[in-house]
Amino acid sequence: MNSIEGYLAKAAGREKVHVGEDITVKVDLAIAHDVTGPMAVEQFRKIGINRVFDPHKVVFVIDHIIPAATIDAKIGQNTLKAFAREFGVKVYDRADGVIHQIIAEKHRLERGSILVGADSHTCTAGAYGALAIPVGATELAATMATGTLDLEVPETYEIRLEGRLQPGVYAKDVILHLIGRFGTNGFTDKAVIYTGSLVKHLSIDEKMTISNMGIEMGTMISYFADSNESIGEVKKVFTFQAEEIKACVACSPNPGNFAKAADVAGTKISQVVIGSCTNGRLSDMKIAAEVLKGRKAAKDVLLLIIPASKDIAQEMEDQGLTRIFREAGGVVTSPGCGPCFGAHMGLLAAEDVAVSTTNRNFPGRMGHREAKVFLASPRLAAESAVAGEIVSPGTVAPLGGV
Repeated sequence: MNSIEGYLAKAAGREKVHVGEDITVKVDLAIAHDVTGPMAVEQFRKIGINRVFDPHKVVFVIDHIIPAATIDAKIGQNTLKAFAREFGVKVYDRADGVIHQIIAEKHRLERGSILVGADSHTCTAGAYGALAIPVGATELAATMATGTLDLEVPETYEIRLEGRLQPGVYAKDVILHLIGRFGTNGFTDKAVIYTGSLVKHLSIDEKMTISNMGIEMGTMISYFADSNESIGEVKKVFTFQAEEIKACVACSPNPGNFAKAADVAGTKISQVVIGSCTNGRLSDMKIAAEVLKGRKAAKDVLLLIIPASKDIAQEMEDQGLTRIFREAGGVVTSPGCGPCFGAHMGLLAAEDVAVSTTNRNFPGRMGHREAKVFLASPRLAAESAVAGEIVSPGTVAPLGGV
């Protein structure tokens, strides 16, 4: 067995499991947010039981539409808070942050733990070794009731990342490169283990960026191996040299529409979004602030800065980053998903073109279906905000310590 199969076997109380086998695993944490959570609550009540499997292992985070932008959004949030009071589960409801960041900060699981979330980017937690599995609201309701999840043991693939990244190239470029290589369905319902010499040098923040967008390749489980871990036998191994990865973007209409930054340079833009569960961490904000310090966003560009959590927002304040962003003409919002989900705080009209550090650019994802969204690293996004057009890193500010 490989690492993932070993952890699944342990969670299932078995000595071994095999690819394609249906198993039932014990769950260490079940999570949902203000869009999927109310649906899960509705399904849970239909089950007809009067308790969750463990109040300490069920967490709700209100992050997608906070503050509420519609009456329906507020009703859904009230539903979660009422359920939390009734069943004693934890709910984060004051713009504490994006669900995947909150889980990393406040509920980080041990390596090999089973995390089940009613959100497709639950796989973010694979950065620190959790087996993080996205499910639908109905499945989450069953998990909340039983503490278990039924699943089919997936095939496992290894992606080896060797070497070191070039200046101006970041973890976001790595995952965009991979999605461009494998496509948006390359690993549908499969597991991926990341290994290699580059992995040893990546921070948790960088690993979270890569794990987060594993789902954009279809990945069910996106897992970073420990530096000393022997991962065992996998279906196939793919090797990439980090030095060959270039600064890049994902063009509309999907995250797999890969292009080198240089090939789309000069594209005029009207909005830049820096934040989300993909790139809203403090390290991302520092990269953007170093570019924006002493500079201004182009007059026709709306620059939105959205920290991934309240703790990150406080660090931004303490380190002077928030002031840099505001002096650059940026709008710093409360922590949350912001326009990534397409519900509020920065939606696009048909004629708009945005550069965003978020994880999806499907038609209509951030507003009008005809709007164009380019996914990119915080460095490329910040430089493009100043230039008023897409540029390669190093165009606005010299590469070096940024």
